[in-house]
Amino acid sequence: MSVDFEKLKKLRDTNFAKHKKKKREYYLKSKEKNSNTKYKNYKEIDYSQELNNENFAANIKLIAKKQKAHVDDRKEQILLKIEEYKEKKQNYYKTNRNKRLEYDKNYREKRKEELKEYRKEYYRKNKEKILEKQKEKRREKYNNEK
Repeated sequence: MSVDFEKLKKLRDTNFAKHKKKKREYYLKSKEKNSNTKYKNYKEIDYSQELNNENFAANIKLIAKKQKAHVDDRKEQILLKIEEYKEKKQNYYKTNRNKRLEYDKNYREKRKEELKEYRKEYYRKNKEKILEKQKEKRREKYNNEK
């Protein structure tokens, strides 16, 4: 019985090896197909020429022109997407307005004391600036009334 088990084990290993080999060949074949079609129009770039002082500015301008042309071509689509996003956002805020207001109310009630402390500390730190701004506003109001 152990002989049969050993034979089965070897047979399984050989079949598995054949399967792996077949799978590898298929992968390499499909990769070769894809690489030919995907990169057939690409040319190799010589970076020493592309990035030298003479060509660099021209290449940057060319890239900028291409990007601008691309954006100009897609301008309508981009504007539509922006409008769609604004509408979506507005609808979301309208539908969830009450929830948001309720949440804000609960938050304020929970944090009331912390906010008082924060405001006191803020006022204490920025007292000079705040008082100066108030004086300036009063002066402007007084001068406008004259």
